[in-house]
Amino acid sequence: MIRGLYTAATGMNAQQHQIDVTSNNIANVNTAGFKKDRAEFQDLMYERLNYTGGRTGDNTTNPTGIDVGLGVKISGIQKSFTQGDIQTTGNVLDIAIEGDGFFKLTMPDGDTAYTRNGGFKVNNEGSIVNGSGYLLDPEIVIPDNYLNINIAQSGLVTATNPATGLEEELGQITLADFINPAGLAPIGETLFKVSTASGDPIEGNPTEEQFGGLRQGMIEMSNVALVNEMIDLITAQRAYEANSKSIQTTDSMLSTVNSLKRS
Repeated sequence: MIRGLYTAATGMNAQQHQIDVTSNNIANVNTAGFKKDRAEFQDLMYERLNYTGGRTGDNTTNPTGIDVGLGVKISGIQKSFTQGDIQTTGNVLDIAIEGDGFFKLTMPDGDTAYTRNGGFKVNNEGSIVNGSGYLLDPEIVIPDNYLNINIAQSGLVTATNPATGLEEELGQITLADFINPAGLAPIGETLFKVSTASGDPIEGNPTEEQFGGLRQGMIEMSNVALVNEMIDLITAQRAYEANSKSIQTTDSMLSTVNSLKRS
């Protein structure tokens, strides 16, 4: 019966992780570029009381064995990189990726980060940056007073020179992709860094090879489906309550044993 207490405790701990993950998804339902998490679980080791195929008589063997499980553990939290809803904003520097790929950013310390959040702006030097001021890589500078900024699906950035009235090329937005995007390390701010699990980045221009195209004046929202998250939250809560009930039942059985008296 003591085993039951600890087994049910692992179940409560696992469901707490599930609620933590689901709560984070719900909290970021309106975060542009956010990718939802999914908690994954594994059963723990088994206590083998009788081996499968063990003898039960002179000419018979046990067809199943007796293996008692010791509970559950969280085995990983996986990011889902499915496409989020694309929302029209009308802002000329809002850029959505329709398909595969990540924007490449340069962090203040020189490290490289990747994101699906295309809510870009211009800093005081005219460089395109994200909401935290991190430079888009390769850096693109929009000169002061340039008009009609246009970002093509292929990533080519152009604008009209007010002095000449001619359209000029300002730069080329490139994208990066990974063999295993789920292996990227999240660092907050809807940013990711390369890890050994993700593999090295594969870079290229939008609309070429495996890369998606860009959509100016639009932004990719979170891929969290609120209805599904609410169902997961309710399921985790009920499972938590069921494990709690198992502990109460085991405790009641131990109480009964402790109250036995010799007749």
